[in-house]
Amino acid sequence: MSDLPRKAMTRTARLAALPLGIAGRATLGLGKRIGGRSAEVVTAELQQATADQLFKVLGELKGGAMKFGQVLSVFEAALPEEVAGPYRAALTKLQDAAPPMPAAKVHAALAERLGADWRSLFLEFEDRPSAAASIGQVHRAVWHDGRTVAVKVQYPGAGDALLADLSQLSRVAWLLGPLIPGLDIKPLITELRERVAEELDYELEAQAQRRHAEEFAGDPEIAVPGVVAQADQVLVSEWMGGTPLAEVIASGSQEERDRAGKLLARFLFAGPARTGLLHADPHPGNFRLLKDDGPVEGWRLGVLDFGTVDRLPGGLPAPIGASLRMALAGDAAGVLAMLREEGFVKPSIELDADAVLDYLVPIIEPAAVESFHFTRAWMRAQAARIADPRSPAYNLGKQLNLPPSYLLIHRVTLSTIGVLCQLGAKAPFRTEMLEWLPEFAGPGSAAGRPTARTATPKSTTPKSTTEKGTAQKSTAQKSTAQKAAASKATTQKAAATKRATPARRRDPSTGD
Repeated sequence: MSDLPRKAMTRTARLAALPLGIAGRATLGLGKRIGGRSAEVVTAELQQATADQLFKVLGELKGGAMKFGQVLSVFEAALPEEVAGPYRAALTKLQDAAPPMPAAKVHAALAERLGADWRSLFLEFEDRPSAAASIGQVHRAVWHDGRTVAVKVQYPGAGDALLADLSQLSRVAWLLGPLIPGLDIKPLITELRERVAEELDYELEAQAQRRHAEEFAGDPEIAVPGVVAQADQVLVSEWMGGTPLAEVIASGSQEERDRAGKLLARFLFAGPARTGLLHADPHPGNFRLLKDDGPVEGWRLGVLDFGTVDRLPGGLPAPIGASLRMALAGDAAGVLAMLREEGFVKPSIELDADAVLDYLVPIIEPAAVESFHFTRAWMRAQAARIADPRSPAYNLGKQLNLPPSYLLIHRVTLSTIGVLCQLGAKAPFRTEMLEWLPEFAGPGSAAGRPTARTATPKSTTPKSTTEKGTAQKSTAQKSTAQKAAASKATTQKAAATKRATPARRRDPSTGD
């Protein structure tokens, strides 16, 4: 695929072909079985063909189709093993790759957004993308001061494609629902639609990434690349290597899996406490395991892509920790009262407190022990329990409500647990919750380290060239003098950098 399909009719037709293709292959499979072929062989062939079509359509369309596929992919651990196998490889591909936008299109986009002489900003620029995702692709380059950088370029027409795809997917959500037992697809698509405008705004993404980079600068466990420059739909960040989490899932040692799992759990809880922001796109393509020659305890987790965040100035809401603590203590009445207070149970709904506790206890098992072994089998058991219409959990779950303020938190938590199960990691979930989740340790408890309200940003992250006014020019000139790697004149670089990095809006929720 050489470009992002932009005509709504074309994209709608291709997405509509997904359920039609599934139905057609089922009919063909019935014919093959009547013809004498083994049911097991025919079923395996049909599942593989369905997985191939799913990847082909979602991956090539990019936009909302691929975004939906990426979100869906972290839940594959909930599928029964006999079904998960054929889908796993196809969905995993969506986490880290897509057909690239051709070089000519990339050059045109850079010229439009950075200026005709955009090449003066770089010593080197690789035309072949290093990664391609749902709304943009990333190119490796060398900035004019000698730093290796990642240049994220948004696909032309990405906004229209996102909205069109998600609208069409919402119409066929009932067909896609059986892919993941226990997951309600339609609210997931609705929530993705509501986040479209934010994810398309690279200036907001730069603000969120900068906040994380400042807070985690020098951190021994979490690494976030600094923002180098941002202009319209182009974002330039420091380059981050490492082993993609998808590779660790596919072939990593248990040592690698456990370390990645521990750090992923830490970032889930420490991120909001320290930055006031929740990284809301936790699929494996956005994480790297940064290994070195030292002991595994020194390996770090690299975090990428801050296009979708939830703004939580006080960290994760205290009622989460309080309700989990009460549930583990067997306080059924207290749990139900808090769920009502937070809007998880509507006033008109009558529920038995003990039944609610029975519903929750298996799900919160990772919070009950010092170290929990996350496995696909455990997640499949939970999904099957909630999705089985004969199960009390199924009927109770249908009566619960998910308040809008908790929607993104809920998805991020489930997605992170899905990735941990894909890793098969042993992770100290409870330890991280005790340290970072308010009220979990007991009444009045707070995070073990300063929250976003009191944390002092680190000063070791290089200033972004997106700083306003004369700071842009002085930073570029200072970098040039220090590196002396660029062959262009200092004044030319400063002017180009200033053009490429317009003044950024202040985000009152993050302090940027």
